[in-house]
Amino acid sequence: MPVLTFHSELAKHEGFLHLGYPWYFGNTLIVFKAFGVLALIIPKIPGRIKEWAYAGFAFDFIFACISHCMVDGLFFKSFFPLMVMAILVVSYIFHHKINSSKINN
Repeated sequence: MPVLTFHSELAKHEGFLHLGYPWYFGNTLIVFKAFGVLALIIPKIPGRIKEWAYAGFAFDFIFACISHCMVDGLFFKSFFPLMVMAILVVSYIFHHKINSSKINN
């Protein structure tokens, strides 16, 4: 899990410096990801904040894919963020189905 391993030298080199981003960008990204996860898993968080969290994760995964494609070319690790984004899309769909069923009941 990146939140637990982002301080390692390997994570800094392979994760951010390799892609051309400054090392401090990784720290900022991890903080926002942690807040995003909390926003998605805590039930009392308002829906508007959850929508922003879903959007933030979608942007993150899309730009991660683009960054890896530009630097490394078209390999499996370039498209891995989009596979994780597919899980996010399923979560988003079920989030709305659950909320619509609560409203209808």
